[in-house]
Order: sequence, then C-alpha cells, then structure tokens
Amino acid sequence: MAHTYFELIVPRPRRARIGVPASITSRMGMSTAARPRRGKQIPLEPARVHLGRRSSVSSPLRSRTPTIVPVVKRYDAIVIGSGHNGLTCACYLARAGLEVLVLERNPYIGGAAVSRELYPGFTYSNCSYVCSLLRPEIMRELELSRFGLQVTPYEGAAVFTRDGDFLASYTDPDANRRELARHSPRDAEAYRDFSLEVRRHCRFIKPLLMRTPPDPTSLKPRDLRELLELGRMFNDLGEERMYDTIRFFTMSVSDFLDQFFENGVIKASIAGSGIIGTALGPYSPGTAYVMLHHYMGEVDGHIGSWGFARGGMGAITRAMAQALRSLGGDLRTEAEVERVLVRDGRTAGVVLAGGEEVSAPTVVSNLDLKRTFLELVPGEELPEEFLRRVRNFKIRGSSGKLNIALDGLPEFPALPAGCPARKGDLHFVDSVERIERAYDDWKNGTWSRDPYVDLLIPTQTDPTMAPPGKHFMSVFVQYVPPRLAGADWDEEQRAAFADTVIDQIAQYSPNFKDLILHAEVRTPRELEAEIGLTEGNIFQGELTLDQLFFNRPIPGYAQYRAPVKGLYMCGSSTAPGGGVMGAPGANAAREVLRDASRSTPRRRPFPPSIRQRPAPPPVDLAAE
Repeated sequence: MAHTYFELIVPRPRRARIGVPASITSRMGMSTAARPRRGKQIPLEPARVHLGRRSSVSSPLRSRTPTIVPVVKRYDAIVIGSGHNGLTCACYLARAGLEVLVLERNPYIGGAAVSRELYPGFTYSNCSYVCSLLRPEIMRELELSRFGLQVTPYEGAAVFTRDGDFLASYTDPDANRRELARHSPRDAEAYRDFSLEVRRHCRFIKPLLMRTPPDPTSLKPRDLRELLELGRMFNDLGEERMYDTIRFFTMSVSDFLDQFFENGVIKASIAGSGIIGTALGPYSPGTAYVMLHHYMGEVDGHIGSWGFARGGMGAITRAMAQALRSLGGDLRTEAEVERVLVRDGRTAGVVLAGGEEVSAPTVVSNLDLKRTFLELVPGEELPEEFLRRVRNFKIRGSSGKLNIALDGLPEFPALPAGCPARKGDLHFVDSVERIERAYDDWKNGTWSRDPYVDLLIPTQTDPTMAPPGKHFMSVFVQYVPPRLAGADWDEEQRAAFADTVIDQIAQYSPNFKDLILHAEVRTPRELEAEIGLTEGNIFQGELTLDQLFFNRPIPGYAQYRAPVKGLYMCGSSTAPGGGVMGAPGANAAREVLRDASRSTPRRRPFPPSIRQRPAPPPVDLAAE
C-alpha cells in the first residue's frame, strides 16, 4: 500500500505562499511542489491526516470549508533491507535531515541480527549470536542505550579434549596464565607476546574501520590525502613492523600461531577464530586476518571481549529501528523490493513485489553484492566488466547453526563445578589438524563429520531469553556447504546434519539429549532463503586480502557507490567487511551525504522528550 497523506487545506484570505524553502528542497533533489508541506501529522489507519496551510490563494476567500487532496509522500532515500548496516545507514541519513524509508521483505526486522520466539517462551538469536564488533562510535552517536540496548560481557571459554581434560580461558589474567601453564609452561609465557602482537595489528587496522577506503588509482585530492595518511600510519610502524604487517595479511592462522605456541590444544583454542564464517581452513593463507577481524571488537572498552545483547541480537536492530523512528524515518516490513528503478542513467526509486513504485533519488542496498546487482538492477544499466567482477566475487557459504531449547542446564563433567568458562564459548575440537579435516569434508561437498562447533548458553547470563529453569543453547557450526555434492539439501540430510552436531555435544554432556525440547536447524539453504545471504555466507563475501579494504567489494567500487548514479551499497559486502559492526552502514551514509552536498550536515538531535525520560520499552517490531 502506498504511503499517502490526506492534506486538509483550509483557505486563508490574503495569505502568501507558505512552504519549504527552495534552497532546502533543491539540495534534497526535490522540487518545492513535490515535497509535502510541514504540519502536524495525526496517524490514522490506513492513511494519515496532514493539517497544513493552503500553498497559494488566487483570491480572498471567506469560506473556511476544508478540502481534502491526496498527497503521496516522497522520500530522499530508500534503504533496501533492515539489517544492522541498513538501519545504521538510515539513522545517519535521517539524523542529517533526509526523509528516509527502510524496506524489509520479512515480517520482522533485523536481517541476521534478530531475536525470534520459535518455541513458546524461548527467544532465539537464530543467526548472529554474540556482540563485540559493533562500533562504540555508532552506539554513542545513535544513543542506542537510550532505546534499551544492553551488552553484557561473558566470561571465558573452554575446549574439551578427547582424553577427558579441558583447556579453559578466563578474563582474569593470572588465572588464565595458570591454566595455560597447566598445559605448557612455555606457551603460558608466550601468550603475552602473542597478545601484544595481535594488539599491534589491531591498532593499525581499527582506525581504518570507520574510514572510506581511498582509490589508489585516483588523483582526486581526497583520495591522495587518504593514501598519504595510510602511508604515514604504515611508516609509523617502523621497518621491522612493516614487514611483519605485510606478512601477517598473507599468513594462515596456523602458521601465525606456530610462531608462538607449541601445544596443540592451545593452538586449536585460538585457531577457530580464523575460520568462523569462512570457506577456508586453518592452513589456508589469509585466515590470520580473519582471526584478527574477530579480535578487533570490544565490550565496555575491553578490547577483544565478547558479550550478549540482552534479549538476543535482535535488541541491537530494535534499538536502531526505534532510533530511526525518533529521527523521523519510516520502516515498512513485508515490502520486498523486486527491482531498482533506473531512469536516464540514475536511480528513481524501487518497485516492490506487488508492483508498487516508491520514488526516491537515492537508493542504498543493504543486500550483498550479488543479490543487488545480479537480481535487482537491470543488467543493461551496468558495465559488462563490472558485472563480470560481481559474478567472480567470492561469497561461498560454509556455516550452519542450531538453536536449541533446553529443559534445564546441561552438565559438562570435565569442567569443575562453578567454573566461569561454562558461561562462555565451548568447543569440542582439540587440534588444528581436526579443524583442517573438517574443512576437507566441506571441500568434498558434505558437512563436517567432526565439525568445529562454537557453543554458548546465553541464558546463564541473560535469563530473559527462556522461562525460569530453562535454557537456550546457540550452536554455530563450521563447515556446512551450500549444496551437497552439487545437489540441494533435503529434509533427511538436514536432520542428519543436526544429528552429527548433537552427537558431538553429547559425547561431552551425558544429559544433553534428554534436555532437548526443540531445535531449529539452519543450513546455508535456510540462511539464504530466509535472510537473503547468498549461499548462506554470513560475511556477505570472503574476508581475504583480494576482497579487503580498497578491493572490497571489487576494485574501483570500494567507496560505496554503484555504477548507477544515486545507487549505493551499505552491506557487509563493502569495507570493512562482515560481523555485526555497523561500520559499512555508517561509512555509506557519509558518502551519500557527501554527494548530496551534506558533508557537514545540520544534525537533527533526538527529541527533548527522549532525552528527558528513560527510553520507552522495546516495541515488538516483529508483529508489525
């Protein structure tokens, strides 16, 4: 249904024309006549009433009889997809004063950052499941805490070994060093050097996350300044660190860890961060950076920490949606975009699946690169070389997930009673070689028979996600192919995959199977069909050196602009990459505003009523 206002026009004698100044509307790419006049808007269903003044009067009129004239609302920008990057982008655009509409095909918002009740009383973070990478700048500037977002760090982790032992990690550095020394005194001492090296690489990369990558082939002053700044940062590393940094980006996570550690369990406990969400094994070049990508986050200023969003990962996108609405932005669910409208070489809006056209001079896609340009944009509007590179963009699915409702807390006898590691990540692969063999299964077109599993029980930290005494278990699984030996998944194979994962967990938790009330099983097939992630790739593209920084998504198009004027990209296919980070969305918004001559926009503050009272309770956006 089109967004329509009914303008109640009350004639006023001898009044001059009243409207939005042309200088403002022209900067938004709209004529004064096309833009709805400001006034009090009282919500009605299915339309709204707009009380305004007559725009012009040809002669004095004594009658004050109102007339009703339909006016279709126009937008300055449309964002396709309500994932965290799309909502971040929309919030910044609305904050700058643009009229913004977010379109979401599902009946709920959030993309991969969602909380859903799929079993009575249980809230599942049924795709992304932990928070760390979300940029603190975005949380502050959008004031997400005012809209209910709380992130609580969780404690430690553990790797279970086949001989019945375990390796725990702790937030307390002394306890952590003692635990490492229990397995290898040498590695306990080396862990400090490892941590310092990782932090050095983080310090180099993190300032780049919220910057638009420069075009190394451009002679524009802005690109030259950015390249000079990058060169200065690189030069400040010193000669030895320069070589180390270059080498690091091409290393496998296994080779990088071999420089510091000798114990296989210790290496396995860290190597998992280098392969999560990635169609590469621990011996594959480039996985050292994937590990670093997961170490760049923070919770409450603690670098490398991870936490749970209270109420599940959907709490992040709910807070963003409420921020957007407080800034005047609109959001529509069950509004699937079928095509981007292109007229005379520039975007003119979108066409929805039902045939409705929504007009806007700017369209920003939060979908991945392939979905955007191979499905939504007419091929004749794009250069052939660009399309060739889009088709060759690496976006291979390799992950699956189980979301499990439990009747109680499972036992893990290997862990001491009260061990804080129970509240963190639990893993069941105790060597790098086992992770590589799991990758071999993926290469052979099947799910891993001995998978790498990242298991958490968030309800130990956030009891709001399950009824009293019950628990929700999140199980991320690596490796799971998008197709099985070239054929599509069927229900029998999906059940067999779930059994493989459940059996592995049950080897270390004897009462686990008896506690299962419900299990949601997600292969790359479900991730693509339900969320729109091509092949189920959770990063919207591999995080390898050929697809990072000014190569992401493809060379020449790393600054969030598409070949079609007025069309932009803001999803994780763009720099700096995947994870619930928000940086691609914020960076894309900056480029949209730059092109709209709003590089220093007048910020629209949050309404005083929001500042003066606590944030309202979260709105159930899934029901809208």
